[in-house]
Amino acid sequence: MRAVENALAGTVESFLLRCRVRRVVMLAQDALIPVAALHAAFLIRFEGGVPPEHLPTIGMASLVLAVVRPLSSAALGLDRWSFHMSGLLEAVRLAGATALGSMAFVALMPLLARGGVPRSVAALEFFLTTSLMAAYRFAPRLAQGWMLELRRSRRSGGAQRTLIVGAGNAGDLLLRDLLRSTNHGHSVVGFLDDDAAKIGTSIGGRPVLGRIADLPRLIDRHRVSTVMLAIPSLAGERVREILRLCSRHKTSFRIIPASFAILNRRITAAMLHELSPEHLLPRGEVAFSQPEIRSLVQGRRIVVTGGAGTIGGEIARQVVGLDAALVVLVDINENELYLGYRRLKEAHPEADIRVEVADIRDEARVQRLGRQYAPQYVFHAAAHKHVPLMDDAPEEAIKNNVLGTLHVARMADRCGAERLVFISTDKAVRPSSVMGASKRIGELIVRDVARASRTRMAAVRFGNVLGSAGSVVHLFKEQIERGGPVTVTDPRCTRYFMTVSEAVGLVLLAGLRGYGDVCVLDMGEAIRIEDLATSMITMAGRIPGAEIPIVYTGLRAGEKLNEETLTEDEEKAVVVRDRIRVAMSPPPPLDLVERIEELRRLAEAGDRDGIFAALREIVPTYRWTPNLAAAAAAAARLLERERERERERAPRAVLPWAVEAQVVR
Repeated sequence: MRAVENALAGTVESFLLRCRVRRVVMLAQDALIPVAALHAAFLIRFEGGVPPEHLPTIGMASLVLAVVRPLSSAALGLDRWSFHMSGLLEAVRLAGATALGSMAFVALMPLLARGGVPRSVAALEFFLTTSLMAAYRFAPRLAQGWMLELRRSRRSGGAQRTLIVGAGNAGDLLLRDLLRSTNHGHSVVGFLDDDAAKIGTSIGGRPVLGRIADLPRLIDRHRVSTVMLAIPSLAGERVREILRLCSRHKTSFRIIPASFAILNRRITAAMLHELSPEHLLPRGEVAFSQPEIRSLVQGRRIVVTGGAGTIGGEIARQVVGLDAALVVLVDINENELYLGYRRLKEAHPEADIRVEVADIRDEARVQRLGRQYAPQYVFHAAAHKHVPLMDDAPEEAIKNNVLGTLHVARMADRCGAERLVFISTDKAVRPSSVMGASKRIGELIVRDVARASRTRMAAVRFGNVLGSAGSVVHLFKEQIERGGPVTVTDPRCTRYFMTVSEAVGLVLLAGLRGYGDVCVLDMGEAIRIEDLATSMITMAGRIPGAEIPIVYTGLRAGEKLNEETLTEDEEKAVVVRDRIRVAMSPPPPLDLVERIEELRRLAEAGDRDGIFAALREIVPTYRWTPNLAAAAAAAARLLERERERERERAPRAVLPWAVEAQVVR
């Protein structure tokens, strides 16, 4: 250990010594260059013959410059010059240092030599010194640039011709890094920007070729294969517009990280990443205060049902990272539960994380978990979410989404939990599916149990989550990777989307703050599913329709064209903070428990017609939507059979010219 410390100390001492020697050498050069410039200035001023009366002045002036110039250089940090990273700011510092030295020189010389030096000599010395010091300091950078340009020109044959969208500060920094590096394989042909004042100008030697709307024309003209988006906080609507413009071209896309807009840090080409569906959202991602959420979570015992799912797993990941005292993951899917547990323990080996394989439909098991762990917070994310499958098996939706929610709510009440947060969905608003109706009843259950409980209970309602296991985004990615077709239910279909992180941020903040019974996130505008499919195909570098066809399959059982976030009774929602609203919902019916027990009986008996009728009684806005796709397919099959029968009944007279045509074929 002592030997390592001695070696490390020796290395540091050697490094510091090299730094000191380097600075001394630079200051010595800053002393020699002005002396040489002074002699050159006298020779230029007197056309090669310096009068004898000026010779003593030259000696004194040389001594003054040899002291003043290094001091001014050190004052402005020129002795710490970086030869390979010098830029405009360093040039300004150099000019300031030489100007400061000249002012001190001109002020001191009359005091040390009668009459000082001629003003023309002082001016010439300033310009010569500045030029020589700049040449000395910038020569390595210029040589490096020439070498890089030479290498780039040799490799340009295989480089990807690239356009940068955004001729601002971010685009300038991106181009600088691309020009400085040779291992990226991009050749920038120019910029695009909607600022008319920038069009026709040049940035880093690359022209601003036109507006963003000119993308298709410029891609064809310059044979562009890559488009880099260098506009901080580019709105999702603008991203979708750019993708629409490029939808007929095989182009790849890169975008600068969103953090650049916040930190305004130096950007490099390595920071660029591919466009993702998150960039298509019609609004900026909601940012939640980590210190605020930490104050709610830190030191608490937390149970998360559905811990193996997308939302439940993300809740667990965030609360573990916010220093919860105990996190218990509950799920019936033991494989994903184990994998999620391993990921959490690898990231937070010191955290107290437990896993419980349990079925929320088993009330006795759920109650035992409550007594065993005595949670302070319960996040209920376990649910059956697949719309068509739940319409085909409504009894399973009742057992899991309705009765399971009742069991978890009763457990939170009986174990004295402080809060229960129920994960709901926008499909619970005027539901057209069994899944949506069951989640609507889940909202009513937690509100009903909370009326006689000390536990504060709330439902948090939001739309589709990008990246979740059942998301249409995953389906589109798989279909694009297979070469298509991409299946869209209806060209008019729209959905609300949000990221997993902001969905969980809403759950933690809105649920634990106790704003109200039903909290809803303002998710901005809904996105057309057809636009999402087209944009994802374009992002993959394929041409929608030509290379990857889009097929319309029709709405499936329980699906709606457009989702909603509030019912008619909830339109007067109260905004409690940025993008979070509290819905003013009517109270649950007084006989809700009796109706749920009836649903239990119907589900256990497998009485599907009875389940549909009971759902309509509890949720009057529930309207069943038939499987239009299946109906259309059945109608097409029926029509084809009728045509076959007609062809079989038709006389089969064979004409001579028909026989001749068959022989020719």
